[in-house]
Amino acid sequence: MNRTTLSLIAVATALAAVTGFAAVSAPDPVDSTATAKTPARLPVERSSLLCPAPSTSELAETVYTSFTPAGTTGAGTGGAAELAPSAAPLTDTDPADDEKKTDEDKAKDDEAKDDEAKQPAADGADAKVKPFLALKEPGKPVSGTKNGADAPALVGAATGPLAPGWTAQQTTTVTAGDSRGLLGMTCTAPGTDFWFPGASTDKSRQDYVHLTNPDDTAAVADIALFGKEGTLKSDTGEGIPVPARSSVPVLLSTLTGEAEPNVTVHVSTRTGRVGAVVNATEEKTGGDWLAASADAAPRAVLPGIPGDATSVRLVVFAPGEDDAELKVQLAGKSGTIVPSSAAEPLNVKSGMTASLDLGDVTKGEAGAVRIGPAEGGRETPVVAALRVVRGKGDNQEVAFIPATGPVTERATVADNRAKGSTLTLTAPEKSAKVKVTASAGSGGGEQVVKTYTVKGGTTLAVTPPVPAGLKGSYALTVEPESGGPVHAARALAVTQDGVPMFTVQTLPDDRGMVSVPATKEDLSVLK
Repeated sequence: MNRTTLSLIAVATALAAVTGFAAVSAPDPVDSTATAKTPARLPVERSSLLCPAPSTSELAETVYTSFTPAGTTGAGTGGAAELAPSAAPLTDTDPADDEKKTDEDKAKDDEAKDDEAKQPAADGADAKVKPFLALKEPGKPVSGTKNGADAPALVGAATGPLAPGWTAQQTTTVTAGDSRGLLGMTCTAPGTDFWFPGASTDKSRQDYVHLTNPDDTAAVADIALFGKEGTLKSDTGEGIPVPARSSVPVLLSTLTGEAEPNVTVHVSTRTGRVGAVVNATEEKTGGDWLAASADAAPRAVLPGIPGDATSVRLVVFAPGEDDAELKVQLAGKSGTIVPSSAAEPLNVKSGMTASLDLGDVTKGEAGAVRIGPAEGGRETPVVAALRVVRGKGDNQEVAFIPATGPVTERATVADNRAKGSTLTLTAPEKSAKVKVTASAGSGGGEQVVKTYTVKGGTTLAVTPPVPAGLKGSYALTVEPESGGPVHAARALAVTQDGVPMFTVQTLPDDRGMVSVPATKEDLSVLK
């Protein structure tokens, strides 16, 4: 086998390691005199998603919504997109809990494990367990509900024409208790490296990192914590086992004796892959999910801050060897400004977590925070997130917004409702034209398409289009048509007993298409 063939195998292997992978087959004949070949853009063949156990509250009501946008022809015909309970039971990493159990409790646990062991994983070609949520066709979402504290973690995969752009939303309403609030998250793809600025080990917070393993073999994960002075000492954050097809919640405050209000969490795997997300609960402001930040970069956009936010805190971490000196700006309805609370550059030391309280920075207009090198500063990669609060006094609610990349081709968010949904579009540089498609409803209705123009350096907040004759919930798909980069986020808002509950999901590109290098080799003959 020659060197060219070996390099092509390496490319195909790398593609299979990302969210989905594309079909690679013999291309059409090409001109042998050509000096450069344009990579083909092909739809992914398979996508994987993981949804953590939604809540430990008996009052929790969770809605799951699964959706694949129409318009991309996936590989082959048919296909499936299914989410099912993980085969292994939800476990915790604190062995002291097991010691407190009675013999009867342990017997019940063993019986439950036996029952779960009989169910194969949903994310496997030979999965036999009945899916909780099965998508039938692109363009039409499906929804399901689970109530109470026993709702399990879900794992799943989409294949064929249902794979490109497949997404799932998990939205939980808890009406009372410490975790009170509207908790929303886009189910995550498995990976090996995640950054979570904005977490906490403070006594007023209970933050859990949920690690979900979709595979048939165990994974081993490391969790490192970084505070304002650097690494937080931990004797238990390394070598955390995550059994096959299981979900493990890890309470951050059990990993270190240091109480820090602003912490950056780094999750990496030694073996295997996991889905990772942080569930944060505060004493006075309820709780929500904190998703991973976009990959470290010298510039970042954090879209979707509500206009009525009463408190906004920026948390930034520099994972490299260099310090970062950052200019903090707000892209609002009329343009980009430097808030008075960010008049001085934010200095972020290497390996240390920095924070900046921006107060009620939006002043009644939805916006996005932009960060980048201060004048004369070096291009230092950072990760970032926002902690956002709405309401005052006893009627407050918290949500988190991570830095997110631009929508390059397409991005989708599911579980939008006829009332309470807000779509924000931020064009940090040049003006941009964006097409927004409201899908058919989960219970009926016809899709609606609307086009928006976002001026450069501004944020446009709109009530998104609603499908004609909507029944149930629907999905929103954002597709840039022209102009500069666009960053998007969707907020859901519900008022419950005077509490302005809300949650914000960013819309990173769905990576439904991948580039496959053009080649004269016929890979179909490789064994």
